Amino acid sequence: MAEPPPDPKDIARVFAAALLGLVLLLGWTALFAQALPAGTVLDPREAVATSQRAIGRQVGDHRLVASDGRTIRLSDFRGKPLVVSFVYTGCFQVCPTTTKFLGDAVVQARAAVGADAFHVLTIGFNLPFDAPPSMRAFARRYGLGDDGWTFASALPESLDALASDLGFQWVPTPAGFDHLTQATIVDRDGRVRRQVYGDSFELPMFIAPLRELVLGEPAPPSDFAAWIERVRVLCTVYDPRAGRYRLDYGLFIELFTGSTIVVATIAWLVLASRRRRRGEDGATRAA
Repeated sequence: MAEPPPDPKDIARVFAAALLGLVLLLGWTALFAQALPAGTVLDPREAVATSQRAIGRQVGDHRLVASDGRTIRLSDFRGKPLVVSFVYTGCFQVCPTTTKFLGDAVVQARAAVGADAFHVLTIGFNLPFDAPPSMRAFARRYGLGDDGWTFASALPESLDALASDLGFQWVPTPAGFDHLTQATIVDRDGRVRRQVYGDSFELPMFIAPLRELVLGEPAPPSDFAAWIERVRVLCTVYDPRAGRYRLDYGLFIELFTGSTIVVATIAWLVLASRRRRRGEDGATRAA
């Protein structure tokens, strides 16, 4: 007995379900896209692209004020590799966590290439609040720094140019600032050589370029760990309520929901097409 052709109402229900799923997906996207006012979230993809474009750039001889009140220049650090990071002292989660992890990485790197083989410079960018006393208190509060690590304040007239040279960006948010956590490795001549991202990272990503600069050992320009790190950065968003970066689960939910809708719709259409052909073949044989 031939199987009857599919009821057009069944096909209509399938399309209605797919349309409902698509509406829910768009609603989810719109809801999360409007979680913060426009302009208060840093686009991580663009931030990484801007950061990467700084590689190979000569950094200007910008002036800074060290945490002890001395006026210093970036040229003071020439002759040795320099690791540069940015913080704002009003941050109580991301910046301290990132800088403490950087401190552990610095200890390991000094053991690998020499105790005085490179300099470290941490710059406060939230002016006028990140003044020298605030930078000094920040370092003391979290037990950061050593003889080769300088905490300093940027100057208002050169902050934008300094950040641009190093590929660093930040955006004010209701909870502080949204910025890409990065450590910039500058060679002994003042040229950007590598960007290392995240509040934690694989130590070889940080130590290998320093070994290359200090010892002449070639570091791979890109490796699987670096690719994973890039993906991790691009799949995180800043959570102003928690004051830290978190995994963007909405992205994965959107991908899963969208792909499920597409696969389910295609499966039903294929099934309906086969049932229709079987019904037509049965009707032909009966005739």
